[in-house]
Amino acid sequence: MTLPQALYRLYPKNTAFFVCDIQERFTSLIYGFDGVVSTSQKMLKASKILNVPVVVTEQKPSALGKTVKELDVAHAVIRQEKQKFSMLIPEVRQWLEKEKIRSVVIFGIEAHVCVLQTALDLLTLPNLTQGSEAGGVHVLADAVSSTNAPEIPVAIERMRNAGACITSSESVLFQILHDADHPQFRQVSSLIKEYRSANESNPLWPSKI
Repeated sequence: MTLPQALYRLYPKNTAFFVCDIQERFTSLIYGFDGVVSTSQKMLKASKILNVPVVVTEQKPSALGKTVKELDVAHAVIRQEKQKFSMLIPEVRQWLEKEKIRSVVIFGIEAHVCVLQTALDLLTLPNLTQGSEAGGVHVLADAVSSTNAPEIPVAIERMRNAGACITSSESVLFQILHDADHPQFRQVSSLIKEYRSANESNPLWPSKI
């Protein structure tokens, strides 16, 4: 059975966070870069609390630099350089299959290039899209951007039409928690409150682009 995208669920035990190419060279080039970074910080801190594995890629770091120092990715299970635009390089594909990952949450840059191609590639994987336990591909609208702001909503629409779930960081975290009785509920709630001001002023919300 293939679930409608609107019904995809997220569970810590089989979800991964994908951090796409948030690199030094893009600091002054990407629209709303601070919004990408602050939301990514929140997600990375949450990944430690919830024990969600993190995959990090860097597009041609010899030219574009490493992942920005504001993001602590030391706990990433994969931190891989790439030339291909998509994050679904052989090392990542093998890991997804080995760990039986059923859902992926993507955030990073650029929305219309590497994020888009990653989402489209992931949507071809049966583990993510087929069966009652499939969790799908989720893209954070408050944490993806491009150098040219008008590209963002076009990419978002393309990914949604392809079958990705377009969502937000806060929604994803509460979906993973599922219940106020979750052992990490208070920690995650405090984390969300810590970033509430940055979240509200984030220029990446669709109504602000």
